[in-house]
Amino acid sequence: MTNLTLIKITKNFQVTLPAKLRQVLKLKEGDYLEAKLEKQALVLRPKKLVDIDPDQAWFWTDEWQNKEKEVDKKVKQGRVKRFKSFNALAKELNS
Repeated sequence: MTNLTLIKITKNFQVTLPAKLRQVLKLKEGDYLEAKLEKQALVLRPKKLVDIDPDQAWFWTDEWQNKEKEVDKKVKQGRVKRFKSFNALAKELNS
């Protein structure tokens, strides 16, 4: 997004981020922004309060978390198979 957007400071010095900006940055209500001054410019960056190891970031994507919820639901419904041994599992996978 390269277009400049005018944002008004309202009562209590609050600002509203335009919808397009929120969509591009995938911001949701309750998210945090880090504010920093860089060369007389106010820079806002999305900030997670818990740092996630970059090697584990895939696990926290919306797509992966939705699949985790699906699996949890199936487990609660009892839609799982149990195997007495690894060989039994391997046989099932190969069939």
